[in-house]
Amino acid sequence: MRNRVAGFSCLALIAAGAAAQDDVAPVSSSVIYDANVLANVRGGARRGSGYQGMLRWQTSVDGERAFGWPDSSGFVNVMAAHHAGPAILTGDAQGVSNMTAPPGVRLEEAWMQQNFLNDRLSVLAGRYDLNSEFYHLNAATLFFNSSFGIGAEFGQSGPGGPSIFPATAIGVRIAVKPAPDVVLRAAVLDGVPVDRAGGRRAAFRGGDGLLLVYEMAWLHRPESADAPPDHHLRIGRNAGLATDQGKLAVGGWYYTARFADLGALDAAGQPRQQRGSGGAYLVAERALYQSGAGTQQAVTGFVQSGVADSRVNRFNAYLGAGVTATGFVPGRAADTLGLALAIARNGDAYLRGQDAAGLVNRRAESTVELTYLRQVNPHLSLQSSVQYVIHPNTLAGTANALTLQLRAEVAF
Repeated sequence: MRNRVAGFSCLALIAAGAAAQDDVAPVSSSVIYDANVLANVRGGARRGSGYQGMLRWQTSVDGERAFGWPDSSGFVNVMAAHHAGPAILTGDAQGVSNMTAPPGVRLEEAWMQQNFLNDRLSVLAGRYDLNSEFYHLNAATLFFNSSFGIGAEFGQSGPGGPSIFPATAIGVRIAVKPAPDVVLRAAVLDGVPVDRAGGRRAAFRGGDGLLLVYEMAWLHRPESADAPPDHHLRIGRNAGLATDQGKLAVGGWYYTARFADLGALDAAGQPRQQRGSGGAYLVAERALYQSGAGTQQAVTGFVQSGVADSRVNRFNAYLGAGVTATGFVPGRAADTLGLALAIARNGDAYLRGQDAAGLVNRRAESTVELTYLRQVNPHLSLQSSVQYVIHPNTLAGTANALTLQLRAEVAF
């Protein structure tokens, strides 16, 4: 921890020195605290309530202003979680709270990015959350359920999960923009996150294998009339582009390591080992309605779908869909209401293994979420969420769960 503190101190000194000479500092930092209260009021594992807290310290670096490196940038995100216990109440598989993380302080992201060819090519290296760009839909991020960030078929793959919150891995991402509305991305990451079971930290150990991810995305992002002529060609994190109003992306992923077959045993009675594990996904979002200038009303719809190798992954299919509406509450132009559905489906191999163990499982877990975000002021937001979970963890005999959440976010 001492080295991290020293690093942040250096960045702070650079920012302070530059601020006196330039209106735009080369280093900018923000501190964000999220407080989440969850109550399981019916069904699930048991009734009760819990609290989650998350402190985030995020620092962005402009490489040219800070170090004289043109077209470069950096980012560091440190998180501290505490009281992360509500998941044991609902007992669901997909995760009713996307804040759930082991308690303690961890480095979530730390990377440098270099752009080339007038920002049409971007190379990023370091500790990286792939869901910040891959399998990402802006409208879906409104919701609390973890599957709306990244589907359960991919989000729960691999020996420690892919490189996403709350456990990220080290790797390299390359992105290319061959046309203004097309982005090609590919990433090669350690097959196991840095933070591992038992509090250990490691990278690229024998047997980890690699995680390969690729995506092709078509975007609809209207630019303002005063934007620079080549503004729409920019790419990568910190590109400073307008929010997408439409997106269609297809992608795939593959682990190179060996995995235990969930439904087959070898001659010695041990799970048969399979080489590799992969899957594919398709995600899309589109503005369904936008009012004229001044009222800022908008309705956006999105869909997510994915499949995975059912031999070694519990969930072999996922389907999500939702709709969001912004600006329809009088006097609350930034408030957003959302309704969405997430369905995670067990694969045949997993069900066979459960049957052999004497457990009876349903085919799928389905969750309906209704949420409302109120932007109180630029520094404070309040958001409530109601989720109804059908067949929590797909276990027969577990009653459908009803969970309520209230989250407050303070940014300064």
